[in-house]
Amino acid sequence: MSHLKSIDHVTYACAAGTIEKWAWFHIEVEGGTLIKRIDDVNPDGKSSMKIWCIDYGNFGIALIEGIDREEKSQVTAFVDKHGDHSCQHVAYDCYSLDKFIDHMKTLGGHPRGDVIIQDDGFGILKQMFAKGFASGHAGEATFPEYCERPRNASEQRDMEITFSEMAGEGFYAQVQKAIEENDTTPFFDFKKMPGDWEVPPVQEKVGKAA
Repeated sequence: MSHLKSIDHVTYACAAGTIEKWAWFHIEVEGGTLIKRIDDVNPDGKSSMKIWCIDYGNFGIALIEGIDREEKSQVTAFVDKHGDHSCQHVAYDCYSLDKFIDHMKTLGGHPRGDVIIQDDGFGILKQMFAKGFASGHAGEATFPEYCERPRNASEQRDMEITFSEMAGEGFYAQVQKAIEENDTTPFFDFKKMPGDWEVPPVQEKVGKAA
């Protein structure tokens, strides 16, 4: 049973002073549409980032750029480690985020923090950020995001009500907290992977005919 429906968006970390260049590439070359622009997500913080959202209809791209003040931004740290326009995370749209999280935890997975309900620039959604795939500095890690967008007007209203009643940490705050607490643990420890697990046989793809 697949828990994932599709790729929701991909987030690229840009080097200082390059977000405009990459916005031009994604908008003018690839044909995306800029639908949200936040030039400082944490204006009172010791560090922050820009986030610009570009939509393609079926999925989106988020561009982030670090803002260094008293401290180095986690986005700057990520770019220092991986390079300009490096993929920080991919967000996967789930059929049911809650069911996936329960399933993932039984197999040894570790979220970065609690489920958040917020507007991420592409619309309102429930989202969960995982810890990095590899152990180490939280700001330098590539990680997955899992999310669920409302499928009908009723779910949309429920999420909007919850969103208006809570002040959830965004992923910048969650990662910053992990950095401060020196949380270097990875998303999965693979202790529950059976020692005799074998790769299943290849199956015919189910979907639309070519």
